[in-house]
Amino acid sequence: MRRITVNLAPADMKKEGPAYDLPIAIGILLSSGQLESVPGDAVFLGELSLDGSLRHTNGILTMASVARDQGFESVFVPAEDAEEASLVEDITVYPVPTLDSVCSTQTCAQVQMDLVHIKGQEHAKRALEVAAAGFHNLLFSGPPGSGKTLLARCLPSILPRMAPQEALEVTKIYSVTGSLHSENPLMLQRPFRSPHYTISNAGLVGGGRSLRPGEITLSHRGVLFLDELPEFNHSALESLRQPLEDKVVTISRVSGSVTYPASFMMVAAMNPCPCGFHNHPVKECTCSASTVARYQKKISGPLMDRVDVFVEVPPVEYDKLVESAAGEDSSGPRQRVEKARDLQRERFRDNGFLCNAEMGPAEVWEHCQMEDGARSLLQTAAQRLSLSARAFHRVLKVSRTIADLDDAEVIGVSHLGEALQYRARAATG
Repeated sequence: MRRITVNLAPADMKKEGPAYDLPIAIGILLSSGQLESVPGDAVFLGELSLDGSLRHTNGILTMASVARDQGFESVFVPAEDAEEASLVEDITVYPVPTLDSVCSTQTCAQVQMDLVHIKGQEHAKRALEVAAAGFHNLLFSGPPGSGKTLLARCLPSILPRMAPQEALEVTKIYSVTGSLHSENPLMLQRPFRSPHYTISNAGLVGGGRSLRPGEITLSHRGVLFLDELPEFNHSALESLRQPLEDKVVTISRVSGSVTYPASFMMVAAMNPCPCGFHNHPVKECTCSASTVARYQKKISGPLMDRVDVFVEVPPVEYDKLVESAAGEDSSGPRQRVEKARDLQRERFRDNGFLCNAEMGPAEVWEHCQMEDGARSLLQTAAQRLSLSARAFHRVLKVSRTIADLDDAEVIGVSHLGEALQYRARAATG
């Protein structure tokens, strides 16, 4: 038996209450090697029972507020105290039902996925920020190992916090499916769903004998990440077209019909060909031209037309991989995204929209005012890229988001030019 000594320095400061239980346990797990790491910008609070569950702890609101004032980004608290802690603005709250859940990848790993860990790919990080700010659908394309999946999994670190209305909508969905913890009655984090490409149509859009919600509904107000996009069943992908447009999905069976919400942000990743090295600067592609064309055509034109932001993710150069200087972490992009979303909520306060991606044609013409130079550029680009009416409106929506990130009232040439760059993949792919 080893004796463990816990030093609560400084000794001359009086300490009382059970809030130190969880941080002491985390410290023991770290020092014994049972837990590899925890986020350095997080605070852990809570009373720990002998069975490993976290109990209600007095003073959580005050402690979370102090943590925020001290510059911490997130706080882990007992699940039943999460709603109280969420009253503190500008800090991410993670509800913890048990000690084991703190150690799970679904809790700690989400906080550790930070843009600072990605070397290079600055243009892809920028695209991720634009997509998060306006809730735009995004597609990464590039060779294996270029960082597509890692980029997508960093998205939760820059997404804005859910508004009370959004949190309630998501909580209702997870309550219906029986996915809520009894100690955690409110969903505070945006969903991030990543189904495998072998998923069935019913699993993706919903259905089955009991007409259960599918992954697109479980992703409501969050992200549906589709890795290896061309490997998904073609009919399953085609079934996404209507929900992506209407933000709801209606499931009709002999047993009845039900309509579920499905306002999600689709983020997808794909290789350019089966071997993954089509147009690679160094490695040779082993696929024939017909094989490449057939692979890329697995994703239909109408589905591609519903993607707002297309990003080519090239292999990372050696100099970028070994450079010691760290890039910008997720806190900066998240602040800019939050600011842009605040502008959008104010813009749409009278019609119930929450972000630019939800605009219809009428709202696009009302809120996407352009400079004369931008208007001329759009006319030229629409002709050269043969933009459909849907793609035309999506370019304007993305332009509006980029302008919001610049805090600009009118869409300028630079805003529109960046948005058009994100459509180039659709026009040439």
